Amino acid sequence: MDIKQNIIIPLGYGKYFKSEKITGFQPIEEDRGPGRRTYVYVEGIKEPIIASRTEEAILKSLVNKQEDEMKAMAAMELLEDLLNDLQHVGPMLRKSIKQEARIDLDNIEDKIKRIMDYENQ
Repeated sequence: MDIKQNIIIPLGYGKYFKSEKITGFQPIEEDRGPGRRTYVYVEGIKEPIIASRTEEAILKSLVNKQEDEMKAMAAMELLEDLLNDLQHVGPMLRKSIKQEARIDLDNIEDKIKRIMDYENQ
């Protein structure tokens, strides 16, 4: 299980800690309720922090999910395919689509290029 590095993990009610500083957590069993769901142990702090989020929610924020990475890769592939297809649409058809369907293919193409440039940085 890989912990996401250098991200801020929300514990609820304005409590945030860096992912790599969280060393453990456990569900609160006695007096559990709104605002009191999980004890979170943080490096350098003697007493556990009381979090309003459940241990499952905190774990999900902490752990690199291979599924999330796969979805991101699939989304980028889809954008690449769409950009490639859009580059084959000629100016007359673009104008017609913009007039008839109010879909601006030039704008969509520009947005995809910006997203892909951002991802490649």
